[in-house]
Parts: sequence; C-alpha cells; structure tokens
Amino acid sequence: MTPYELLAIVAVIGAARAILSLRPVVAGSSGRSTAIAREFLDPFIIAGIAAWVLITFVARTYYIPSGSMLPTLQIHDVLLVDKFEYRFHPPREGDIVVFPPPVPTPDDFIKRVIGRPGDTLRIAGGTVFLNGAPLQEPYVAEKPSYNLEIRDYGIYVSYGAGWQRIDSSAANIPPAALWSAPNRIPPHCYIMLGDNRNDSEDSHIWGFAQDGGRFATGARSNAPGGFTGRAFLIFWPPSQAKIL
Repeated sequence: MTPYELLAIVAVIGAARAILSLRPVVAGSSGRSTAIAREFLDPFIIAGIAAWVLITFVARTYYIPSGSMLPTLQIHDVLLVDKFEYRFHPPREGDIVVFPPPVPTPDDFIKRVIGRPGDTLRIAGGTVFLNGAPLQEPYVAEKPSYNLEIRDYGIYVSYGAGWQRIDSSAANIPPAALWSAPNRIPPHCYIMLGDNRNDSEDSHIWGFAQDGGRFATGARSNAPGGFTGRAFLIFWPPSQAKIL
C-alpha cells in the first residue's frame, strides 16, 4: 500500500466520523449507536495517521517481485526499508537500496551499491575492481558474463565481441561537463548491480542511479532521481527473516 492509498483510506474514515458527528440523535436512542461507531472509528483514524507518518518519513515495506537479487533476496520476500538513514549520510558501498531507476517503470528497483561518486570501477573476468582493488563478493549468484569499464566520460560494456558504449538516449549518462574526471563515477551518481548479475536489469544496461537532482539523459531524462531508502530487514516469510 502506498502512502497516498493509506491517506485516502484515512480520509474516508475521517469523513464517516464527521458525518456521524453531525447526524442528529434518534429519539430514544440516547446516541448510543453513534457513540459506539465513533469509539471504533477514532482508533482507526489515529492508527492510520501514525502509519502514514511512518511509511512516508521513517520506514516502509517492499515486496520482491523478481529474481534480480538472488540469492540474497528471494522472490516474494517482504523487506523493511529505512527511509530516514540517507537524510544523514549517502549510501555506502554494499548497501541494498530501493530507488527510482532512470527507466520507465511503475515500481522502484532494488539493487546493491557497488560504485559511488569519485570511484573508479571496472569488471574484468567476472571480478569487480573498485578503485583498482578486486571486490570480494560472496553474495553473488554467479560472476558476471560481461566486462565493464567507466572511461572517456561513459560506461562501456563488452560481451566478448568488442566494446559498446552505453547509449545515452536509453541510459542515464551525464554529459562530460558534469564529470570530475573521465574515468571516475560522476558526482551524485552510483553504479547499482543486482546480486544475480547475469539476470539483472541494472547499471550495466541503464547507466547511473542518482542520489538527487534530475536524470541527465535516457528515457526518464529530467525526472527526479534519489534513493527511497536502505533495505535492512527481511521479515517475511519467517523462514527467510534476517538482518541485511
């Protein structure tokens, strides 16, 4: 349920409560039925407002619809996402983050932070090299079958038959003027990859996610970027429950 849907339900209950407050008391009833109805509606209104505040500003649930984060996250897992943490610091390497991607979609994506602003990053022979050092990634389903390099103010991907620059008409690749160096991730930009590397629509396809501002290029050019929050707990099903 989205915050807007919850707010709409609270509004309907509030309207019903207001109607009952204005309704004349039927003779001989002493207003008992109206009082009982109010007694039941008021807690729903208070609980609904409290829940709206929580899911809007503090935390929300997120349902896993695909296998792009296997084996860490299973299809149908339900997560708790902290929406408050990134008000104090940017995402850290390895965080599992919910965010709006730079491609048209009705839902947020969930991926792992691999590269942050100012980092150098390449993938070669199935290994991610971050700032020149290989990453130890015990969480991946299998090593990526592609190579990737950030260079010349772009993202280049190879599937074994030469390098292809990701097309900025379909991906978020800021213009050179917004980069700090031709081979470093631009300011406010992040490389996000799924743990199921070879079955994940992520930065090797649609470019950079952003911690704010607006996407520079791609299908959602000029749409707002940002991070919804950090996934920190699987709470359903109980057999899968754990802190991330």
